[in-house]
Amino acid sequence: ISFVFIAAMLVMAIFGITGFFTRDPQVRPLFHAYLLGQAIGLFPFLLGNQLSAFLSLQNNTRRTTAAGLAFIAANLVLNFLFVQLLHMGTFGLALASSLGMWVFFLVQAQFFCSDRALVRLSLHPLDWSEAADLISIGVPGALTNGYETIRGLIVNKLITVFVGSVGLSAFAACNNFLMLFWAIPYGMMAVSRMLISVADGEEDRQTLTDVMRVMFRRFLPIQCMISVLIIAFAVPITHMFYHDPADPVFMMTVWGFRIMPICMPLSVIGMHFVCYSQISRKRFLVHLLTILDGVACVAGFTAILIPFLGIESVYAANVLNGIVVVLTVIVYATVKNGHIPRTMDQLMTIPDSFGVSPAQRLDVSVRSVAEVVLVSEQIMNFCERRGIDSHRSSLAGLAMEEMAGNVVEHGFHKDRRHHSIDIRVAHKGDDLILRIKDDCRPFDPIQQQKMMDPEDFTSNIGLRMIFKRATDIKYQSILGMNVLTIRI
Repeated sequence: ISFVFIAAMLVMAIFGITGFFTRDPQVRPLFHAYLLGQAIGLFPFLLGNQLSAFLSLQNNTRRTTAAGLAFIAANLVLNFLFVQLLHMGTFGLALASSLGMWVFFLVQAQFFCSDRALVRLSLHPLDWSEAADLISIGVPGALTNGYETIRGLIVNKLITVFVGSVGLSAFAACNNFLMLFWAIPYGMMAVSRMLISVADGEEDRQTLTDVMRVMFRRFLPIQCMISVLIIAFAVPITHMFYHDPADPVFMMTVWGFRIMPICMPLSVIGMHFVCYSQISRKRFLVHLLTILDGVACVAGFTAILIPFLGIESVYAANVLNGIVVVLTVIVYATVKNGHIPRTMDQLMTIPDSFGVSPAQRLDVSVRSVAEVVLVSEQIMNFCERRGIDSHRSSLAGLAMEEMAGNVVEHGFHKDRRHHSIDIRVAHKGDDLILRIKDDCRPFDPIQQQKMMDPEDFTSNIGLRMIFKRATDIKYQSILGMNVLTIRI
């Protein structure tokens, strides 16, 4: 996909096929040079964002952070070198961003060549069984990029007609600089996406709401502080691009740095709810939010305001867009609940049938050998209270105690870290759902069970019996955790 778009960008730039973007004879040569510089960074841009997700899966977000900081540093240095010292113009501006993306990509890719990587690139065997589901979940996100392209065409045309090329220059300067800091909310989103996905798969209502609470209580204040700093240093930042305060483009750019950062905290909220809605299959809400955020609000508000406010209308439109997206989430929840949401569950419109109540589940933590021996008794007592038959009760207790013992024996002493095991037993309908989670080195019990000697009936008897009785077994190594879920 990246090579197709690279070829398209090169053809447009070399042969000047850009009339549908702009017909301004002064802008087009600059735009052609910009396309050439951007084409170089398209491949690492697409792959770098994929690698960030896989690093999150392995609980290695530090490398993604390091890659993001390396990108920011490289971009700043190369912008100064290409634009300020070598006077390479728009080509230098785009080239700095592209080379920064190569730095971002290579810092992450290096990990996947090391022995520590659990996930490695492989084209064999390709499994297409879940392709339709992946496309169904991913299409709204992909469409967002298409919407943003349409938005860019509309907004650029409005700026050209009402403000002129000087407005495009100011807007481009703001966008390019702020792109450095958009890596921060996208990094926050990468972590949340993994946690939301796991919690949704486990029907863990508490974790789902906790992720959103962390977003409001931690991510949002951090992003607000970053936005305040950008606003406070709007004039010095503008001096990186333009030097003459008397030049109209100077103050246009300053106002961009004073207004546009306000939309970033709002986008953190919007991105989290779009992500949650994608994973929980709220397709109407996903499409509504992506259309509003992608094109309708920014283009619409700009068209209404630009005759009166000029270039400042574009900046204000991005802020108004964020407000509308957040209000849409609240209105959607109000309609679904029949009243204004009062809790996080209601704001997220989590169905009543999702997950289980505290009375329907048992949570057990194991931190030592002494606690292992209590596991079976606790599980069997829980099953008895829930009216589960004695065969499944004893089977669940024996299997969980056996697996917890194996983790303590073989995982707790492999390094100097303090480890723990989290066991959850849930009773939902006719199903008994067993989940064991630990933070030891990756270990797949399903593969281990396949390698057991079929003639040796005395070893791992609980594991053998429960695997034989289970209707569904799933193992995941995600966010540095071993997660085994069994349904009987």
